Amino acid sequence: MSYIKGLFCKECGREYPAEALNVCDFCFGPLEVSYDYDAISKVISRERIAQGPRSLWRYQDLLPADAANAVDINAGFTPLIKANNLAKHLGLDELYIKNDSVNPSFSFKDRVVAIASTKAVEFGFDTLACASTGNLAGSVAAHAARAGMRAFVFIPADLERGKVVGAAIYGPTLIAVDGSYDDVNRLCSELSDNYNWAFVNINMRPYYAEGSKTLGYEVAEQLGWRAPDNCIVPGASGSLFTKIWKGLNEFSSMGLIDGVNTHMFLGQAQGCSPIVTAFDAHDFAIRPVKPNTIAKSLAIGNPADGYYALKVIEESKGSAYAVPEEDVVQGIKDLAEMEGIFTEPAGGVVIATLKHLARTGQIKPGETTVAFITGNGYKTQEVVEDVAKPILIKPTFAAFEAAVSVRP
Repeated sequence: MSYIKGLFCKECGREYPAEALNVCDFCFGPLEVSYDYDAISKVISRERIAQGPRSLWRYQDLLPADAANAVDINAGFTPLIKANNLAKHLGLDELYIKNDSVNPSFSFKDRVVAIASTKAVEFGFDTLACASTGNLAGSVAAHAARAGMRAFVFIPADLERGKVVGAAIYGPTLIAVDGSYDDVNRLCSELSDNYNWAFVNINMRPYYAEGSKTLGYEVAEQLGWRAPDNCIVPGASGSLFTKIWKGLNEFSSMGLIDGVNTHMFLGQAQGCSPIVTAFDAHDFAIRPVKPNTIAKSLAIGNPADGYYALKVIEESKGSAYAVPEEDVVQGIKDLAEMEGIFTEPAGGVVIATLKHLARTGQIKPGETTVAFITGNGYKTQEVVEDVAKPILIKPTFAAFEAAVSVRP
């Protein structure tokens, strides 16, 4: 069962029923899910979680949808890998990679869509839809297929080919919009007012966003029921960043881990870094930008949760960093060559941010640091095509020895 009580406005506190709503009709603030934490505290325990499924549904007591009727493609409970090679390169002792690129549709978006699609079924919708920078498109299409729902997926027309194919294979109606993600999102907001569809990141957003906090839960559990000292997270809308922080603090409030003293670090690419720009200016006002970045999955010029991400940075004594565009690909290569993990540009942003934090002493060698890798590099191969330079030889021993200098 779900322990959801309803929704409330994050700005004015007004309460709403648990319906397909995302904006307060009084102050236009964003809506958030409210829970009966007293009831949850009476049933939740480390043992109960450990006995649950090896997916995000092991945390069902803290989620806003009923796990018994889940639209489940086995999202979550992804590996937390001790990154010894990268740690040594950066002068760190305890570095971990949370590899969410191995989710069923190869990004962390499976977490949020698992919750949103399950809630959409509960509400009686027959159509799942989204505005996407790429990864969400594939996840919505996959979950809709699993649920037997129609899917309408809206993407910018210049999206990476791998992500287009990765969504199209599930059979959605795929709409390419001549414009940026922000243009796509505005169109979908208008459509959500006129069509009785479950837009996962619009009218279903309060529920959808809750899926991200399971990353915080998993990291704490996989570290032996403790919060890390540092989290490095990519920033697009800012929602993922805030929800990882929420997940850690919910675990602490439930007595599952000790107090949270985690520093939250947000990374963006310079070509679309409105949250970092505000942080550097010591300002909580986000000024929209026109994205121009290789990191297309982070290319949200007007981040809906940017303000709240900045508040988390302040509360956690963290920081934000804008990665030079030329360093994004190097971050992808570093993670692949040192740890055997192939990530998309968002992961390159995270690794480049990690390198900056280590170099400037913002994270210390003995601290437990977790870098969140949220998408798979096989969807965006074109950004690293230059590495594919095979040595062409004749099929003979002599040809090999003539071409390659190596000891047997």
